[in-house]
Amino acid sequence: MCARRPSSGSGHDFPEIRGVSAVNKIMGLIVALAVALGSGAFAGEVKSLRGSEANSPDTAPPVYKTLDGIKLERAYRQQPPLVPHDTAKYEIDSKVNQCLRCHEWPYSDQEKAPKISDAHYVDRNGARQDHVNGNRYFCKQCHVPQAETKPLVENNFQPSATAR
Repeated sequence: MCARRPSSGSGHDFPEIRGVSAVNKIMGLIVALAVALGSGAFAGEVKSLRGSEANSPDTAPPVYKTLDGIKLERAYRQQPPLVPHDTAKYEIDSKVNQCLRCHEWPYSDQEKAPKISDAHYVDRNGARQDHVNGNRYFCKQCHVPQAETKPLVENNFQPSATAR
């Protein structure tokens, strides 16, 4: 409702709508309309840093054949050993780690599998434990299945001759 009130000393004589001048209301509507209409012009195509459209369907990564039973050499001295078999269906979570069924010390001889390094049984304070330390429990953080693949980017890494 528009009600004429005495001038509030604001410098104009426009009617006020419930304490807000009609000019302020109209200006707010114009700005909101301009933002709403203008934002459509900028929302045309969204590009990602990779160069493809951000909302294009993802393509599945290529499936590489793992080299079962064949051991590849390590590229450097401290490289974690590569896993010479597929681990895609292995369950590894806070309750279960299927890698331990073959590689933990009581079972490794029976399974003829490499035993987990003793370093995996030592906590951060240097105390020896009877079970794999929590910091080393999630094997796939360091150990990955080995595969013969082409490099995704150019790589000129050369292992040190003394590192092997």
